[in-house]
Amino acid sequence: MTRQNILITGASSGLGKGMAIEFAKLGRNLALCARRVERLTELQTELLAINPNIKVLIKALDVNDHDAVFSVFKEFDAEMGGLDRIIVNAGMGKGASIGTGYFYANKQTAETNFVAALAQCEAAMEIFRAKNAGHLVTISSISAVSSYRRAMTVYAATKAALSSMSEGLRIDLLGTPIKVSTVHPGFIRSEINEKVKKVPFIVDTETGCKAMVKAIEKEGENSYVPTWPWAFLQWFLRIAPKSILKKMS
Repeated sequence: MTRQNILITGASSGLGKGMAIEFAKLGRNLALCARRVERLTELQTELLAINPNIKVLIKALDVNDHDAVFSVFKEFDAEMGGLDRIIVNAGMGKGASIGTGYFYANKQTAETNFVAALAQCEAAMEIFRAKNAGHLVTISSISAVSSYRRAMTVYAATKAALSSMSEGLRIDLLGTPIKVSTVHPGFIRSEINEKVKKVPFIVDTETGCKAMVKAIEKEGENSYVPTWPWAFLQWFLRIAPKSILKKMS
């Protein structure tokens, strides 16, 4: 099944922008939203240059404005003639070790990566339940399968919560035509980690986003991308000793 009309949140940069480029190459219509509308305007021009036959709509959206999430999703659904796939991608990675004076940064990450993701899932599922069709995609992280220290502590916790919520939604939707997929990217170079120098198995944005889109198109329940090495390493990370996890973060 071809999901022609796709909404992506957090599309102005990083993985959201990278996925939009790959979907444009596939000839999909795109509904893109993010806080930085000027970047969306530039991306819109870039996507139409890649494929002038697609429709690209853009809207400003701060996913922490939960009422706006519902209204923007509904507007896109109406303007696109129906949304076939919604990708919950917007997120952030601010923070530091708990108890070191960075509560508000950690709180912002928790609210953006989970509470705002809940709002996006709610808005998406209202649309999909109404027509009993659609594909919800949540962008989690390889960090969701384990726990980490320092700035990764809260980030990993939010991604684990997102993965768990997505699994619960899949159970809730058993026997219906609505699909829910969770993508767990490994280390992909983007704005969220551009200052981190030593990262194992990291790939560039284009390579990572191609792998993400390929996984999304398969509509599996859980994917770990790029497949090598993350589809295999995720099993090790689940049982790895704390001493090893400490060295990795």
